[in-house]
Amino acid sequence: MLYVKAPAKINLTLDVLYKRPDNYHEVEMIMTTVDLADRIGLENRNDGNIHIVSTNGFIPSDNRNLAYQAAQLLKDTYGVKEGVTITIEKEIPIAAGLAGGSSDAAATLKGLNELWNLNLSIDTLAELGAKVGSDVSFCVYGGTALATGRGEKIQNIASPPPCWVVLAKPKIGVSTAQVYGGLSLDEVEHPNTKQMLQALESGDYDLMCESVGNVLESVTFKLHPEVVMIKEQMKRFGADAVLMSGSGPTVFGIVDHESRISRIYNGLRGFCDEVFAVRLIGERNTLA
Repeated sequence: MLYVKAPAKINLTLDVLYKRPDNYHEVEMIMTTVDLADRIGLENRNDGNIHIVSTNGFIPSDNRNLAYQAAQLLKDTYGVKEGVTITIEKEIPIAAGLAGGSSDAAATLKGLNELWNLNLSIDTLAELGAKVGSDVSFCVYGGTALATGRGEKIQNIASPPPCWVVLAKPKIGVSTAQVYGGLSLDEVEHPNTKQMLQALESGDYDLMCESVGNVLESVTFKLHPEVVMIKEQMKRFGADAVLMSGSGPTVFGIVDHESRISRIYNGLRGFCDEVFAVRLIGERNTLA
């Protein structure tokens, strides 16, 4: 069995520029990986089938699963005869805005590249990942990146300064399609992506905290008031910056010292079952 780590991501910024003729939205967002991860186990099968095993009963085990789709894409593209059993040990909450499914797919691509001796470059794996889902390309690379297009055009950028992140997910799922469908671009406050890039390049923690922003909050907050409450509580407990990740419903707070984590973490446990205190990873993946 070959094991691959599949880390979650958060959005430091998420901006939507316009709706494209293909019905996707043109986005501009800065994402970074955090030290909360699923573990993907991969084992060859002689029957040519793809079989999903998961520790979480809410994950589809058929071709709706992004890891399944990633494996099928490699089989179809490169004529692979072997099958694979994909074991998904979930730690990342589901439907949370943390790219758990996309990261599982990216880990599957990287792991099968090794297991099946395909010798593909990381750039090729990222291109394949874009066919599976918009966030998969970023998850192949990991680290910190500016993502444009529909999220599949990835530019590696400077990592955030060292800090801690508290993640809190309420007991709801959010439909990404519904959130994007409810977005009115004339009424949102767009984040300052350029300023965030400057903050990361200079390692300016305060400017980074000042520059976080996510246009999708305007929609998710109306649909799910409990997400607003979590954001307000995080601010009250002393986080330096608080933002919803992706289309939600997970909210994260940033602090610069570990000693400040416990007050935020313990305070949020009264509102959410799923609360995590993690570090930013920030560094880009390799194929090793």
